[in-house]
Amino acid sequence: MSTDNALVPTTSSVMMDDGAKLHVKILGDGNGSSSKPLLISLHGAPGLSTHLEPAASYTFLSKVYRVLVYDGRGSGTSDHIGPFSHDRWIKDIETLRKFYGAEKFVLAGASYGAFLALDYAVRHGDRLDGLILRGAWANGKFGPMNALANILTSDKVKVDTERQVRLWSGNLRNDQDFEDSIMELLPFYAPPHTADIQDIPESTEFMGTVKYHSATQNYAFGVNMPQFDVRDKLQSIKAPTYVVVGRHDYVTPVSSSEEIARAIPRAKLEIFEHSGHSPPSDEPKAFEASLAKWLKAEGLPSTS
Repeated sequence: MSTDNALVPTTSSVMMDDGAKLHVKILGDGNGSSSKPLLISLHGAPGLSTHLEPAASYTFLSKVYRVLVYDGRGSGTSDHIGPFSHDRWIKDIETLRKFYGAEKFVLAGASYGAFLALDYAVRHGDRLDGLILRGAWANGKFGPMNALANILTSDKVKVDTERQVRLWSGNLRNDQDFEDSIMELLPFYAPPHTADIQDIPESTEFMGTVKYHSATQNYAFGVNMPQFDVRDKLQSIKAPTYVVVGRHDYVTPVSSSEEIARAIPRAKLEIFEHSGHSPPSDEPKAFEASLAKWLKAEGLPSTS
């Protein structure tokens, strides 16, 4: 198979053990059976974001990895069959790992995907060659409340207070309520002075046709987050871990990433000084170079 053909995305519908089907793309191998190592990347914003966000972030690694991206259960075009719990989503990761024939793999998670990646790592750390976390917190009781407080006191956005409380507590009324809450919030995720940064592409976080599924968001923040607290388990994560955060991220602030990086034995913290919540889209060249350097330093396949 030629190199060009190997980089063509392969789209599949993969059935989980309960019959739900997930929309999956493999970047970096035409048929999913390559000898390349596997990297699974988890998107954020459950019920809103899709595989397009991690695809934009990690396609540059598809020359050395099979980069697996997918719409999580309850998001995008994957089946909306619950529960939308961490237990169920972790089972889905395990099904995909086995389906694509990997004993071990690199797991990347962005925003909410980073919370899920952390939960996977403390449960199944022996299956990880590496862990990449972007925009994470380790305490789901504190994190959403802190994000909401930052939003309500920010001069970057003018929001409906009651609607934002519904969003961050998992009490959205319907899909339209979800859409309205996100649309008024978008500037909050961006770094300041974005026009001064020359290598920013169009936003990858909400690319494509956006579909809002409030039931997924409500379960994630109304049920999962109050139960999510891995602070006392972080030291058990033995895989090399790359913790990425933007200096101007007020959703998952620098202090949260510092807490995680201090606790994980083999963690490296990288703060992107010109980024908000998404360094891969705010500073793509710097993000790619930094990640490639870290992979090489850890003895993992790298583009550098």
